[in-house]
Amino acid sequence: MLTAAAQAMRTMIRPIIRAPVLVAIIFLGCGVMGLGAMLTPATAAGLPASRSSHIVVIVMENKESTDVLGNPAAPYLKGLVRRYGLATQSYGVAHPSLPNYLALTSGSTQGITSDCTSCSVNAPNIVDQLTSAGISWKAYLEDYPAPCFAGATSGNYAKRHNPFIYYTDIAQNPSRCSHLVGFGALSADVRSGQLPAYSWITPNVCNDTHACSVAVGDRFLAATVPSLLSALGPHGFLVLTWDEGASNAGCCGIARGGHVATVVAGPDVIAGSRESSRVDHYGVLATIERALRLPLLGQAGNPLNGRLDPLISPRPVAHPTHAQWIWLHAVYIPAHFARGLRARVWTRLTSNPNTALALVHRDGSTGIR
Repeated sequence: MLTAAAQAMRTMIRPIIRAPVLVAIIFLGCGVMGLGAMLTPATAAGLPASRSSHIVVIVMENKESTDVLGNPAAPYLKGLVRRYGLATQSYGVAHPSLPNYLALTSGSTQGITSDCTSCSVNAPNIVDQLTSAGISWKAYLEDYPAPCFAGATSGNYAKRHNPFIYYTDIAQNPSRCSHLVGFGALSADVRSGQLPAYSWITPNVCNDTHACSVAVGDRFLAATVPSLLSALGPHGFLVLTWDEGASNAGCCGIARGGHVATVVAGPDVIAGSRESSRVDHYGVLATIERALRLPLLGQAGNPLNGRLDPLISPRPVAHPTHAQWIWLHAVYIPAHFARGLRARVWTRLTSNPNTALALVHRDGSTGIR
């Protein structure tokens, strides 16, 4: 009987381990359908189910919200908005594209005001956080010729839509920049259920609608997103946003990158929900970091930049049964005193969407080690 209780307890605690969380950021930017040609909606049903919860972030290119929402050329987007949640007051940070990509990965534009290709950035970024936390990651870049490639273009690939190659501690580190790969790797990883915890996906400059129409981008989404949605797991969510609009509309004190559409989808997203509070790309980054239990980088730590959390229904707290409490105090906690838990180990129930039961370690971290 104790064995059954232990198994139940492990099941309940499992979500608080920094479990693989998929964060696939797709910047959709003429004609080649990339991943969409390989992974169709029909294929999605046959993909391996994920036991862990994942986050997918998709960022399109250069459209105001009014260019895409309600546009008859974007029927897939229309259905996504109808079924899931929409942040109605969402804004890009700046113009042109590159500063927005840096904002989404470092919490700052890092003083960049152009789409420069010879510039570099020496600053903390989300890959630093992921590496430090032991969270796996890759950036999947359509038309990317080879890992660590630092050229300005290759086919329809554009460096300005690949923020990772701008960070010196990635570009100059072969171990890190080997995580920058092409769409062949994305297709293989999705099919095999091997997506890393954090996945960034940059389609080429046509499929991201930078150089092609809204209809092209919508077809790409329709062919690609279903497979990613199927990989979300029980409590994951997908964020779809645009890097910048055509206007200088802004919010939150510093964002002036245009009024863009931001959609959130997933099993815990409140169906048909609308969030009217203002949010910019720093708030999008903050939402990702909070879900991954990472510190908030730069402006992501400023609550004025908003959050996407209101669109997502909090998971109910799972209270342990009497038998589970017996196992926890009689077996689990004593066993972990010997592994360096602080002298006083306590349990804490919380309503955090990503946490059911947490153990606090000597260094202040939580979860089973």
